[in-house]
Amino acid sequence: PHLAALVLARGGSKGIPLKNIKLLAGVPLIGWVLRAAIDAGVFHSIWVSTDHDEIEKVAKQFGAQVHRRSPEVSQDSSTSLEAITEFLNHHQEVDIVGNIQATSPCLHPSDLIKVADLIQKEGFDSVFSVVRRHQFRWSEVKKGENKMTEPQNLNPAKRYRRQDWPGELYENGSFYFAKRHLIEKGYLQGGKMAYYEMRAEHSVDIDIDIDWPIAEQRVLSFGYFGKEPLKEVKLLVCSIDGCLTNGRIYVTEDHKEMVSYDYRDIVGIDLLKKRGIQVRLISDRDCSKTLSAIQLGCVAKVNVTNKLQVLKDWQEDMDLSWKEVAYLGNEESDVECLKQAGMSGVPADACAPAQKAAGYICKSRGGCGAVREFAEHIFLLLEKVNSARKQ
Repeated sequence: PHLAALVLARGGSKGIPLKNIKLLAGVPLIGWVLRAAIDAGVFHSIWVSTDHDEIEKVAKQFGAQVHRRSPEVSQDSSTSLEAITEFLNHHQEVDIVGNIQATSPCLHPSDLIKVADLIQKEGFDSVFSVVRRHQFRWSEVKKGENKMTEPQNLNPAKRYRRQDWPGELYENGSFYFAKRHLIEKGYLQGGKMAYYEMRAEHSVDIDIDIDWPIAEQRVLSFGYFGKEPLKEVKLLVCSIDGCLTNGRIYVTEDHKEMVSYDYRDIVGIDLLKKRGIQVRLISDRDCSKTLSAIQLGCVAKVNVTNKLQVLKDWQEDMDLSWKEVAYLGNEESDVECLKQAGMSGVPADACAPAQKAAGYICKSRGGCGAVREFAEHIFLLLEKVNSARKQ
């Protein structure tokens, strides 16, 4: 049977405009779940249902196909079931839909693989995700009512200790898998049902109980970063024009060039060095005077016609794997380097091809703190590497 992953990503959002493609830890929100779905390797097709051009663009960048949903199922009042039903009406080849929520960025491929087995091999008609919570519930007393609250799932005279109570299962909204015949009857849950219990640290729902800064920390700690294990970065190569500087060149009357940089970026480079990470600079043009004036003390290569070859030479000279190399670029000449490096980033104002090739898109523009921001991103991922080693 044809198992399709389907992510519903409407353009309208009352809380955060275009939330589904807002950057979370440098990756569009929808990108986290698409990466997990693709790497799970259990889906015959992976789709994003949207009514918005920008969401379509991002979905395709991450390797998904796009179903353009109709205005009728793109309203604030439209239900997920209506959007899924419309998708099935246009895709008769699909037998099972795995509806994955874009707002669950800590989803891992291992979860999706196990759920696919439940519905394909064990014969369940529908499977949905839950999380175990240890929360005591009390009845609500509305204002003006002359009554007392009552315990719902505990005896106050004999309260459980957390370790003695198994807790309760709650839907967490990460995914809902269902067979076509069930959806066509108007159900996402029904028939022979099963739940799949997710780990609490992977159960992150931005829609319900978490805000953006907290979500970024959770993703950096518990998110899925790809099939290859993270390695400690030992080399950062940074493009000078448009990353270290804002790309503007000021020319005086006596034909001297001047550029500007952000002191925060200089501090970022210094912090990287203190952590034992080499920083090297690269440029298409001859900016040796600029480097001399800034006095960074970094190895640099200017007048470069083939940045990828220089990057390869440095990687081989230092005897590094590509996972140990980070690259910050902003132009088309950086694209191949961004694709090759184990960790890649671009400033917020980088060109479109560079943004598409990068794994992290900074909030800061080039020459305005992007290097420092990317350095902080590297440090956070290093913490994740160290945490994995301890485990």
